Amino acid sequence: MVFHFLAVLTVIGKKNSRDVLQIIEEKLVEITEGTTKILVPEKSLDEKVPPKEPAFFNPAAKLNRDFSILAYSAFWENFDKPKIFLDGLAGLGARSLRVANEIPDVETVVANDINSEGLNIALDSMKLNEISNLDISEKEVCQFFGSYSKKGKRGSIVDVDPFGSPTKYFDCAIRATMHGGMLSVTATDLQVLHGLSKRSCQRKYHGVPIKTEYSNEIAIRLILGCLEYVAGRLDIQIIPQFVQHDMHYYRAYLKILNKPGQKEQLGYIIHCKSCGRRKASMKNPDICKICDCKLDVAGPLWVGQLFEKEFVMKMNEMVPKLAVDKRCEKILEKCILESEMPPIGPFEYAPYYTLDEIASKMQKAPLKMKNMIKKLQDAGFLASPTSLNPTGFRTNCTIDKIVKII
Repeated sequence: MVFHFLAVLTVIGKKNSRDVLQIIEEKLVEITEGTTKILVPEKSLDEKVPPKEPAFFNPAAKLNRDFSILAYSAFWENFDKPKIFLDGLAGLGARSLRVANEIPDVETVVANDINSEGLNIALDSMKLNEISNLDISEKEVCQFFGSYSKKGKRGSIVDVDPFGSPTKYFDCAIRATMHGGMLSVTATDLQVLHGLSKRSCQRKYHGVPIKTEYSNEIAIRLILGCLEYVAGRLDIQIIPQFVQHDMHYYRAYLKILNKPGQKEQLGYIIHCKSCGRRKASMKNPDICKICDCKLDVAGPLWVGQLFEKEFVMKMNEMVPKLAVDKRCEKILEKCILESEMPPIGPFEYAPYYTLDEIASKMQKAPLKMKNMIKKLQDAGFLASPTSLNPTGFRTNCTIDKIVKII
């Protein structure tokens, strides 16, 4: 570890109507993530909740950044347009630095943030890695994306990684992404997406959640549903390539096409808390067909695919070529199996179930995952584990039939 110091001016009071300033030296620690050296505030590594000053850095989000490197490497392989990466909320530049340093042939990386102290740290990290293809921008996010929203200037990959909800940046981020490019977004407002305030969720995401065993899938589909809503207004088509959930965040990677989508991808997820039935529907029914109980409804939200099989396979092929967490390969293998399931939609398969949920209904110990999958497949149904939950599985078998089979 190499220690650096960042001089930070802070206001400590007023004297004669003038701000009284003091200089505080913040200790910076040199860490290595992937193959990139990154200067980060020492307190970010020591404290349970990383401080936002002088710049925010979350070491626990390394897996998030590892998947970004895999996704961007897979996307840019054989890419025949300019490789331009636009990072709207760069912080101290961890993701941008890794993109510039670890992905070959990237022409331009632009790290933008309104926090000048974070950008100064990024500049020092650039020197450590001898990076020459990274530019710094200090603008408000939509002003930054607006400056890249003209033909010939748009990014081939655009990244939005905010505190809380990303929805206020969807419009300008889509406009800054070239035709055939990729948009990646992160959401960390889990309480809103999980139903703590349905009114707040409806205001931000144009849909409401319900509290279920698979709330994280509903959250991801609400994010994608909002993106679809905004993109449709701009005559843009979004095609999800990969989604990921870990701890405090959801992240989605989408291909952007300058043409409207041909298929309706917004609908609802209906759920019966009495018997556990769930499925996607374009309509909003009231009564469960299995037990005649009242249904809970989530949405409108995205009811299309979450994973593009060929893209996820390409990501998996990148794992041995890059310095990423070993967990990436196992998660991607599950994503590949999920991508082979039929797309969620009317009268098709449901959101995932969990082993504990089935065991609770039967008042028995839960089966092992491989045994559950085998029983369903032997009975003639499709089944696969899900990457969104370690005890979750997907199947086109309904809950009443699952119970009978087990």
